[in-house]
Amino acid sequence: MPRRKSPPKRITPVDNRYNSLHIAMIINRMMVGGKKSTAQSIMYRAMEIIEERAKRNPVEVLEQALRNVTPAIEVKPMRVGGATYQVPVEVPTERGTTLAMRWILDNARSRGGRSMSDKLANELLDAFNGQGASVKKKDDTHRMAEANRAFAHFR
Repeated sequence: MPRRKSPPKRITPVDNRYNSLHIAMIINRMMVGGKKSTAQSIMYRAMEIIEERAKRNPVEVLEQALRNVTPAIEVKPMRVGGATYQVPVEVPTERGTTLAMRWILDNARSRGGRSMSDKLANELLDAFNGQGASVKKKDDTHRMAEANRAFAHFR
C-alpha cells in the first residue's frame, strides 16, 4: 500500500435496471468467480420478491435496510505502550455502507435452505424492519464501542 498518496476511488457504474448505485455495489460483492450475470439474476429476483412481499418500491426498501444496518461507530485495535486497546472510532460513510452490504450478504448466505434470492430478500426485509442478524451485528458493534468508551482518548 502506498504511504504517501492514496489511490483514487473507482467509480462504480450504476445498475441498468433500477439505476441504483447500491444495487450495482451489492451485485459486485455477491459475485463469485466473475459470474456477474448470475449475481445480477439473483439480485433482480430478490428485488421482485421484496416488491411482492412488501408492496413497496424495492429500491426504497433496500436503501432503508442499508441505513438500518450501517454502523456509526466501531472499534479499532491500537497499540499503546505494549498493550493493545480496542479504541472506538467513528465510521466514514463509505466504510459504513460497505460494512452494511457485507453483513447483509454474509447473513443471507448463512441462512438455511431455499435459493439465494429468497435468502437475500428475507435478510433485506428483516433489515428494513429493524430486526435480523445484520441489525444485531450493528448493535453488537455499537455495544462494543460503548463498552470501550474509556479508551476513546487514545484516538
